[in-house]
Amino acid sequence: MREEILEEISRLTALGLKRTLRLVEGPQGPRVTMDGQEVVLMCSNDYLGLANPPLVKEAAIKAIEKWGTGAGASRLVSGNMEAHHILEERIKEFKAAPSALLFNSGYNANMGLITALADRSTEVFSDRLNHASIVDACVLSRARVKRYPNRDTNALEKLLKASAAKKKLIITDSVFSMDGTIAPLPDIISLLERHGAMLVIDDAHATGVLGESGRGSLEHFRMEGHPSVIQMGTLGKALGSFGAFVTTEQEVIDLLISRARAFVYTTALPPSVCAAATKAIDIIDKDHGLIRKLWENTSTITQGLKEAGFDTMGSETPIIPVKIGDNHKVMDASRRLLEHGVFVQGIRPPTVPNGTSRLRVTVTAAHTGEDLKKALAAFRGIING
Repeated sequence: MREEILEEISRLTALGLKRTLRLVEGPQGPRVTMDGQEVVLMCSNDYLGLANPPLVKEAAIKAIEKWGTGAGASRLVSGNMEAHHILEERIKEFKAAPSALLFNSGYNANMGLITALADRSTEVFSDRLNHASIVDACVLSRARVKRYPNRDTNALEKLLKASAAKKKLIITDSVFSMDGTIAPLPDIISLLERHGAMLVIDDAHATGVLGESGRGSLEHFRMEGHPSVIQMGTLGKALGSFGAFVTTEQEVIDLLISRARAFVYTTALPPSVCAAATKAIDIIDKDHGLIRKLWENTSTITQGLKEAGFDTMGSETPIIPVKIGDNHKVMDASRRLLEHGVFVQGIRPPTVPNGTSRLRVTVTAAHTGEDLKKALAAFRGIING
């Protein structure tokens, strides 16, 4: 067995696909320390800079003082604490949804949600570029899965018309995490009633980012409140904490509490994590300036990269891919950027399709004008050698 493992590692290395961990010293922020060097961090999903502000940390500390460090059990045993209830009520209000349920991560949320809703009698229609957690959940659900080309609603409608399934479930990311593009939700939602389908939206990279008040993709398209739409969102990206949630009608939440294995069979989130996320939502609700700043910074970096001659692959959001193509070249570009004091991670298959390896640039509201200038200068520097 050991020889086979070593052979596989050698194969991954030869293909430029071996992963390694980079140590970030200190808290998340627009600048971090790596290997003793201060660098501009341009690959974090902390879009609003809420992973380390004093008010959020204070909320987490007070929660530890009040409720301790852990929940002790799953929420169906003895782990259902006040902090969970407070956060779910806050999420429900923030998302303008009938009900909400917490999960321990976005991966767990998709696993629990999809496997609870879909079974052998279900046909799932999944965008080809959906997140790996959706792909894995569809496999575990044992549903029949039809994948349609990215954001192609004409292809999706043809698949729906040809389906004779008893239950039909459409699943899509709202913001595609490696492309930075936005799903055509109005066109997808228009198909639901005609074809008797339900829709699951993975709003992980839209929550706190899209919409004037950061409520996500449905606010962005002014389509809140559709009863056949279920949202999954995360607390660990724009909200700066950890965990995830599902918002939907109460009867679906009731089903998830009984059937979502990723909810039933895991210890609940620590109260301090819930308190931090609750405070982050309060901050966003009180002042939309962070969201406006995020989009100003996004425009600056996107325009600068295009002017420098980089292919940003049609990005529409603070996720800005810079296409390189070759696995070895993308990691070399990441290394050279780090030498210039900017950390951007290279993304390779299977996360993205073969031949599309890229530098995944992400912008945050916490980046200063000086940070952005340094990042763009570093990109120009790797072009010029």
